[in-house]
Amino acid sequence: MKSATFMYTAAIATFMAGGMQPAQAMSEAAKNFPDKPITIVIGYTAGGSTDIPFRVLAENLTGIFKQPVIVENKPGAGGVLPAMQLHNKKPDGYTLAQTPTPVFRLPYISKIDWNPATDLTYVIGLAGYSFGLVVPADSPIKSMKEYIDFARKNPEKLTYGTPGIMTTLHITMEAIAQDAGIKLVHVPYKGNAESLKAIIGGFVMSVADTPAWAPYVENGKLRLLSTWGEKRSKKFPDAPTLKESGIDRVQLSPFGLAVPKDTDPDIVKKLHDGLKQAMEKPNFREALEKYDMEPLYMSTQQYTEFAKNTTADEGKVLESLGFQKK
Repeated sequence: MKSATFMYTAAIATFMAGGMQPAQAMSEAAKNFPDKPITIVIGYTAGGSTDIPFRVLAENLTGIFKQPVIVENKPGAGGVLPAMQLHNKKPDGYTLAQTPTPVFRLPYISKIDWNPATDLTYVIGLAGYSFGLVVPADSPIKSMKEYIDFARKNPEKLTYGTPGIMTTLHITMEAIAQDAGIKLVHVPYKGNAESLKAIIGGFVMSVADTPAWAPYVENGKLRLLSTWGEKRSKKFPDAPTLKESGIDRVQLSPFGLAVPKDTDPDIVKKLHDGLKQAMEKPNFREALEKYDMEPLYMSTQQYTEFAKNTTADEGKVLESLGFQKK
């Protein structure tokens, strides 16, 4: 599983060949859509690195659709609750759920009676999380090498927080530990608001998360040991990547929005077109940049294919770590 850019590069590369479809008459259900408020449900806490960009997106979409677009937070379970609940929602286009990468792990770690590859309708890909590992500024650990060395000398003593069990952050940290032959102690939280309070308060020794830690790194309370992209972060260029730190991994984690299966395709198209317009506004890019993220647009067709490929690939990743359910 080395040099793993999870479920991303190869899938994206196959998507760009699609052409425009012939114009068709719009369905009756779609003609007046939307004529009431729309809810976007996200799987992370209010005020965090996921919530803030989504609230900007919702504000933009409100202006486009001339209907309120509400962001609802349902944190916990590694960000998958919105998608799990979406499966039972009415397919009318008025409820959308964020679909982060952990959604595509569900068939391998949970007893569910539906398949994320086939039983949701994927609307649009929006952006990709960036990740990093931080420690308190007064920690004796100053690099990834020292982090691994500390864990090797102190088995099962080095704790790390994440937004939850089976999140991409949890999976990647365990993969790093497996590669290095070390044992870490995972401390799951409901979101980065909780995990950052924990590390600032001295309750956990490190945190792997999206750049919700950025303000604390900038004010000198936390030290950024590494970022996890292919290249160094634009916002934190002094922090090495995992590869530069001698860890042969790259971790990317795209996310987007889905609606229930069997939603009218014309409604899906309206949602896609409105969301694409909303994400192209400068304030959305600025909200993403605050957390060191960039827009990562995928059309409905591209995102649907991505979901299928990612669901298949996640099974291989979890099997290699011994995390699949028995």
